[in-house]
Amino acid sequence: MKFRFLTAACGLAMALWSGSANAAGELNIYNWGDYTNMDMIKKFEQAYDIKVTITDFDSNDTALAKVRAGGHGFDVAIPTSNFLSIWIKEGLLLETNPSQMENYKNVDPRWKDVPYDPGRKYSVPWLWGSTGVAANSKVYKGDVNTSAIIFDPPPELAGKINVVPEMGDVMALAIMYMGGDICTGDKEVLKKVRDKLVEAKPKWLSMDYSSVEKLAKGDYLASLEWNGGTFRSRLENPDIRYGYPKEGYILWMDNVVVLKDAKNVENAKLFQNYMMTPEAAGLNSTFARYANGVLGSEAFMPDDMKTANEIMIPAELQDKGKFIDACAPEVTELYGAIWKEVLR
Repeated sequence: MKFRFLTAACGLAMALWSGSANAAGELNIYNWGDYTNMDMIKKFEQAYDIKVTITDFDSNDTALAKVRAGGHGFDVAIPTSNFLSIWIKEGLLLETNPSQMENYKNVDPRWKDVPYDPGRKYSVPWLWGSTGVAANSKVYKGDVNTSAIIFDPPPELAGKINVVPEMGDVMALAIMYMGGDICTGDKEVLKKVRDKLVEAKPKWLSMDYSSVEKLAKGDYLASLEWNGGTFRSRLENPDIRYGYPKEGYILWMDNVVVLKDAKNVENAKLFQNYMMTPEAAGLNSTFARYANGVLGSEAFMPDDMKTANEIMIPAELQDKGKFIDACAPEVTELYGAIWKEVLR
């Protein structure tokens, strides 16, 4: 899934940040695996004579723990919206004030004053999407817009189901499926959730982040999945369908932040500004197949992203999507206990 970026590096450099085209050195980025368009990174490297190194993480919990521990050597990280407020509260981030950067004018107003970073003092948009379900329509002929596919799977899917092991997403979908509210501490609801997850787990084949190829090849017939990953699977296998659970699904945005102990601060700020250009954001979306928060980026994306079900949420299900913030510590502790039991 590599795509060409047609704009010359010199033109991009002029557009990014006035007076900063002579930057040089290194930049170390900590990001989700298989989530960065390397053609886009090469353009950044060429424009600023900066060598970029990317290290992958597989969950928000992993990323937060690594940065908390210190000594990581990263300059930039890409946490999800429901974790970002934790990073800010714990003093892990540098206040870079992206709203004062040259390319902030390109950010869609919808994403300028977000609850997890009011006024965008720390972060800029990376990509945004949803957490729902995916199913192979060649095998499964039922309603794809339901979490029952995962938590009460039909016989034709049982034993061939994957669940991306992101605790917050799985718990939120399970809670909504059982009729509860996100971040609930109601122990009766949580007991039902725990029982349902324990009951469903034997019907799952795996809990795997690397699901795009396996879903496309038919190794998995269904998955609790992110929309962009499902989109990429469908491009390889047209039988793959993405569903927005009518019981409720998750919306999220991943964000570019600069770490408080970054060694290459100015280069990190350059990268934040770079990701607010329509071309860079569009190229990133083209690779990962998620929407972004930058106006004009659609001009640099393929036409199929303008109509894809994985991007365009059906009108009748739009009110079922919910952004989640970090739950209270005591609630997170309860979720963690349930999650440990599920992972056994």
